[in-house]
Amino acid sequence: MNELVIVGAGGFARETAQAVRDAGEFKLLGHLDDNADLHGTDVDGVPVLGGCDLVHDLAEARVVICVGNPRDYAARARLVRRFGLPEGRYATVVHPTAVVSATSEVGPGSVLLAHCALTAAVRVGAHVAVMPQVVLTHDDVVEDYATLTSGVRLGGGARLERGAYVGSGALVREGTTVGAWSQIGMGSAVLGDVPAGEIWVGSPARRLRAAGEPALNELANRTVGGPLT
Repeated sequence: MNELVIVGAGGFARETAQAVRDAGEFKLLGHLDDNADLHGTDVDGVPVLGGCDLVHDLAEARVVICVGNPRDYAARARLVRRFGLPEGRYATVVHPTAVVSATSEVGPGSVLLAHCALTAAVRVGAHVAVMPQVVLTHDDVVEDYATLTSGVRLGGGARLERGAYVGSGALVREGTTVGAWSQIGMGSAVLGDVPAGEIWVGSPARRLRAAGEPALNELANRTVGGPLT
C-alpha cells in the first residue's frame, strides 16, 4: 500500500484525511504543516509530523496539498512551486461515495470528497479541491487549483478557469466561464461569464470588487504552469 502525507492540518486537510481512511487506498503517515505549534501533536488521531518541507525527506510517500481558504485560495499553487516535486509524487484522493463517470478524468493532487458527482465527460485538472455534494455535469471543465466548496452545482459545459474559487451552494449556469483566480460568493447564481481576478456575489451574481492580493499575484503569474486545455 502506498504511503501518503497530507500537506496542511486545517479543515480541508482533516476532511481529506477522513476520506483517505474511508477509501483505504493509502497508508496515511500524517500531516505536514509549517505551524510549529502543531508539530508533535495529533489532529483527529493523525500525527502532525513537522513542517511542509519534510515532503523531500519522505521521498517514498505520495503527497496531496490541502490548504487554502476564501482569503487565500492561491496557497496550493504557491506550495506546488515551492516543492518542485514531479507530477508522479502527487496522489489523487477520491472518497468512496464520490461518483466519477468512466468518461470523466481527474488530475494529480486533486481531492474529491463525499457524495460529489462527475456525470459525463467532466475534466478536472491538478490540485483541485472538490468538497462534499458538488455536482459537475456533462462536459464541465475545472482547471488546475480551482476550489469548489460544499454544494456547488455547475451546469453542462461550464468552465472554471485556473484557480477559480466557488463558494458553498453557488450555482453556475450551463456554458458559463468563471475566470482565472476569481471568486464566487456562497449561494450566488452565476448567469453569465465572470472575468478573471474578480469577486462576484448575489443572485444573479454581480461584481463586488477585485480579488485579493494572493489571487491577483497568481493571475499575474500565468507563465508558471498552464491551464487545462
